Amino acid sequence: MKIKQSYLFAGGIAAAVALFFIVGDIVGMFSKDDKKAASEAAAPKGPTVPLVQVAMIPEAQRAYIVSVRGRTEANKTVIVRAETAGPVAATPAREGSFVVRGTVLCRISTDARQASLDQARALLRTRQLEKEASDRLAAQGYRSQTQVLQAQANLDGATAQVRQAQVLLDQVNIRAPFSGVFDRREAEVGTYLAPGGACGTMIQLDPLVIVTDVAERDVSGIRVGAAATATLVSGEILSGRVRLVARDADPATRTYRIEIEAPNAGGRSRSGLSAQVQITTGAGPAHLVPTTALVLDSAGRQGIRYLIEGDRVAFVAVTVLEETPDGVWVTGLRGDARVITAGQSYVSEGQKVRVPAR
Repeated sequence: MKIKQSYLFAGGIAAAVALFFIVGDIVGMFSKDDKKAASEAAAPKGPTVPLVQVAMIPEAQRAYIVSVRGRTEANKTVIVRAETAGPVAATPAREGSFVVRGTVLCRISTDARQASLDQARALLRTRQLEKEASDRLAAQGYRSQTQVLQAQANLDGATAQVRQAQVLLDQVNIRAPFSGVFDRREAEVGTYLAPGGACGTMIQLDPLVIVTDVAERDVSGIRVGAAATATLVSGEILSGRVRLVARDADPATRTYRIEIEAPNAGGRSRSGLSAQVQITTGAGPAHLVPTTALVLDSAGRQGIRYLIEGDRVAFVAVTVLEETPDGVWVTGLRGDARVITAGQSYVSEGQKVRVPAR
């Protein structure tokens, strides 16, 4: 049977197409095997060594400072009270004004006190005359020694009565016990004051006291006489010295009261202002590290990861002394240290790392 030429031509084309696909599969298989082999040859052997960034941080001497919140208080606050009874006759001191020690704040009516003093003085003059006459008569032999002594005793009694009357009269003047501000008047003209009745409140603002409460972990480093500064809410800075470190903690907060005494000329700074207090507790080695270099270890301790010999990672717990725009001052490191500044969160103690060549 004779096959048509067109059928032979179509069969040849189909055979050529089939051969093309078969050859392509065989070539692709070998190509994939070659690429896999090349990839396996290029892959590094063993685990990857992490790359980190480090900075050489020098050791420096730095003041150790405890920074806490505090408030200002008057050095003295006294409620000035009456020593005798009577209605208030005058209030010479202006409320809120600065007064010197001894200034009359309230004056109670004298009543009969001046008359009592006048009577005591008259009696004293009489006793003086009797004593002089007794001495003359005794010199002439007309008075015994007992009579002379009696006249002297009478004179002494009259002198004491004058002093007593003077004290009672002066007690009508309620005076400032120290120089300071007459902050608040409690009694007005006409107010009846019994002994112990309040005339007003005196406060002393120079020196000014800054009071703060320090946690038990920080109080051990604070000593009486240590230098301290207080930055008030107004921006004013006061410098002073620690005058009190409490020995007994507040049972509610477990903190210790610290008092700092600072000069306050003219009483320009007020009592009751909030302040940021910094107390110097000594000086020693410290390092200024970037804030980002601080990490936590598996135990939750804050610290620094740095490199030791052989470019291996080490960790040390640190204490933050002060935060500045340039970084954080910390203690805990010793000597110049190669601190990890990038990649520290992805490495662990004892691990070997790579450092970019400089």
